[in-house]
Amino acid sequence: MGPKIKGNPLYISVYLLVFSYFFGEFIFPKYNLLYLFNLLGLVGLILCLMFFFSGFNLFSSYKEDPRPKTETQRLIKTGIFAYTRNPIYLSFVFFHFSMFLTFENVVYFLCSLGLFFWINNYVIPAEEEYLKNKFGDEYQMYSESVKRWLFF
Repeated sequence: MGPKIKGNPLYISVYLLVFSYFFGEFIFPKYNLLYLFNLLGLVGLILCLMFFFSGFNLFSSYKEDPRPKTETQRLIKTGIFAYTRNPIYLSFVFFHFSMFLTFENVVYFLCSLGLFFWINNYVIPAEEEYLKNKFGDEYQMYSESVKRWLFF
C-alpha cells in the first residue's frame, strides 16, 4: 500500500474545474484583465498539459501507477522529474490559475489557491514520508537537489 492520502488529486481538480465554471459563470462577476493576461493564460494551459503528459508518460514508461495511493517500485528522477518533484500536481494548480487568466473567472483563482494549499500541506508531505521510508538516502539526495514546485 502506498501513502495514506485522503482524496484523489486528479478527481478533486476536475470537480473544482466544474465547480469553478458554474459558480464563476452564473454567480460571481467577471473581472476584466488585460488581453496580455488572457494570452499568458492560453500559454499556461498548453504548458500545463505538457507538464501533465510528460509526467504521466514517464510513469507509464517505468510501468508505475501515477495514482498517489499506490505502491511504487522505483524513484523516477529523469525527464520533467529532474526539474520538479511534482509535475502533475504543478499542472493541476497551474491549470486552474491559467483558466483564471484566460476566462477572467475569479473562482478558478480561488480554487487554484485552495488546491495548492491542500496538495502542498497534505498530499505531498504524505507522499514524501512514504518515499523517504521506501527509498531512504536516495530520495533524500533527490529531494535536496530537485525543488518540490519547480522554483521552491
